[in-house]
Amino acid sequence: MKGIVYLVGAGPGDPGLITLKGIQCIKTADVIVYDRLASPVLLEERKNNCKLIYVGKSPKHHTKTQSEINEILFQEAKAGNRVVRLKGGDPYVFGRGGEEGEYLYNRNIPFEVVPGITSAIGGLAYGGIPITHRGLARSFHVITGHLKDEYEEINWEALAALDGTIVFLMGVSNLEKISRNLIKNGKDENTPVAIINWATTPRQKIVKGTLSNIYEKALKENIKPPSLIVIGDVVDLRDSLSFYEKKPLFGRNIVITRGTTQQGDIINKLIELGANAISIPTIEIKEIKSNIRLDKAIIDIDKYNYIIFTSINGANIFFKRLFELGYDARKIADIKVGAVGSSTAKAIGEYGINVDFIPKEYRGEGLVNELKSKLSKEDKVLIPRAKNGRPYIVEELSKICMVEEIKTYETVKATEDSEYMIESLKELDSYYILFSSPTTFINFKKIA
Repeated sequence: MKGIVYLVGAGPGDPGLITLKGIQCIKTADVIVYDRLASPVLLEERKNNCKLIYVGKSPKHHTKTQSEINEILFQEAKAGNRVVRLKGGDPYVFGRGGEEGEYLYNRNIPFEVVPGITSAIGGLAYGGIPITHRGLARSFHVITGHLKDEYEEINWEALAALDGTIVFLMGVSNLEKISRNLIKNGKDENTPVAIINWATTPRQKIVKGTLSNIYEKALKENIKPPSLIVIGDVVDLRDSLSFYEKKPLFGRNIVITRGTTQQGDIINKLIELGANAISIPTIEIKEIKSNIRLDKAIIDIDKYNYIIFTSINGANIFFKRLFELGYDARKIADIKVGAVGSSTAKAIGEYGINVDFIPKEYRGEGLVNELKSKLSKEDKVLIPRAKNGRPYIVEELSKICMVEEIKTYETVKATEDSEYMIESLKELDSYYILFSSPTTFINFKKIA
């Protein structure tokens, strides 16, 4: 049985700029073949058994040649897989998607194209530069900046005569040639120019100038690929239309080390605040199967006064098993339910239960302080939690009343290959790392 290939445009960098159809393709893919400019955050949407193949290209360094990429797509689809070729920007805007489509067509492999937002439009917008504007630019022209030896084939005289916005993609290495040829062929040397580096990402950096001085300015700022060049009067609108760089965490690089399934909310919040959220999963959640103690506790749940959940995983596993045994939320109607923090409380709420208490301080010490005044020696507390969890809560509450700790899961070192993401950290000047537990720290140390 033949598979199918989806040539998916990932957008210019911000993971929120992918289309709904693009996300759906990622969620159902058996194989994802992705490049350097597609946001790694998008890979969080994949299913558990999805195979990842990195084929990123940077200037003068290709992990895979285009011919090799074409063959990978063919072989994976030939094996019956749903393959997503995740490409930065739009597959057909200087993305070589047409070549990949032709290669598949000639080998009778079905494919679909999912358009993406090109950096020529999205990148300019995030830089505060509209690609058209009434009175300033009524047309725009997008040109590849990979000129190499064939740059003389461009009709520079015609290009210099255009009144609209001119955008060169992937042209920063040829910036001096571009500026010189436009001026030589009649373009005003004072025409505004902007270079947008890593557009729509928290690494975005913009240099403004004119045709006569933009090369020197870009050289001074050490601007490198990926960058786009925008030429025209619309560049002067940046001061009033810039919004992205005003976000409170713009430019901050923050590494999240929790399990893949737990990272969605925090990643989305960090991105919304302008941060570069880098996901490096260090743990995986392994549920303890055939848990006779958990089953018995659920069946005899009315003997407890309190149930305390110390994590989202503990809550999800408990309620999943509650429902599998044929019960519903009414089973714990007369029991007070506590959560160590707001995220865990939110997860419990998904099962129709509003928690009775959350400590002001979202950690074990806060939970113990909250319960000291509530518990008596007659109370019985159930705590479904991680096998390798911190013993503090159980030890302290056991001094007051009967506590039954049931280990429902364990955290193990992530098996996902994070070598590419670890290597990418070397490109950053600085970054913060968020550790949600001692285990995430220990495993990150091993991985790195």
